[in-house]
Amino acid sequence: MSEPVSLVSPVSLVSPVSLVPLAVVGASGRMGLAVVRGAEAAGFRVVCAVASHHAGADVGELAGVGKLGVVIAPELSAIAASGARVVVDFSHASALPPLCAICVSSGAALVSGTTGLDGEGERALDQAAAHVPVLWEPNMSVGVAVLAALVRRAIALLGPEVEVEIVETHHHRKADAPSGTALRLAEVASSARAELGADSKLVHGREGRAAKRTPGEVGLHAVRGGDVIGDHTVHLFGAGERLELTHRATGRELFAQGALRAAAHVVGRGPGRVRLAEVLEVALHA
Repeated sequence: MSEPVSLVSPVSLVSPVSLVPLAVVGASGRMGLAVVRGAEAAGFRVVCAVASHHAGADVGELAGVGKLGVVIAPELSAIAASGARVVVDFSHASALPPLCAICVSSGAALVSGTTGLDGEGERALDQAAAHVPVLWEPNMSVGVAVLAALVRRAIALLGPEVEVEIVETHHHRKADAPSGTALRLAEVASSARAELGADSKLVHGREGRAAKRTPGEVGLHAVRGGDVIGDHTVHLFGAGERLELTHRATGRELFAQGALRAAAHVVGRGPGRVRLAEVLEVALHA
């Protein structure tokens, strides 16, 4: 297995062919286009774009960066012939199993921010990770990764008696609830409680006359409205005090930047599941 690729600085004068070949799935969506816009500065050359809309359009022109000579293909099979070394995916959960199979057959690393996965999608990620590096996160924000680390540390310091409630807010078009990020934060909270010897039970909202909070609950609450990109607050309640840890996304480019940073980390590495937190740890100790 080759060594990890050392990506060029955005200000370096390099030939386009020296950039790492990248495929973007979900390329015509808001996140896919943001990845295309940030690719070159991050050391990548877009060689394949896949989406169910705008087939045949030049993805560079669609993203507003000028013609790239890469037209949007409607089928995932286009990845195999593109020579892409890494795939960044912001598409639909149903596309993930076949995408994982293509990454395995082509040897391309996979970075996916697609949410709403079911058991089949989770299994596909694990199976692909036996052959290629795979990084899946429901939120590619570096700030959210830091938030998760802070939540884990806070629970460890506050103790198992602290009560955890997670509130997430998104735009009115978001289909899944609670958000994948809220579920990840709940997973982190439950894991931190388990390390203290405490059990956890996820509770999705409350209503009625029998809604009294019981010990061990981790509450999840979804708010929808307007054009909110994504807000997540973890409430930690103790006796006589409370701590609130909040992340607010004000632009979608930050998710694309996180995905490209993750792609730079996984390309050229050996098989296995990778977390965004590991990418940050590597940067911290570099």
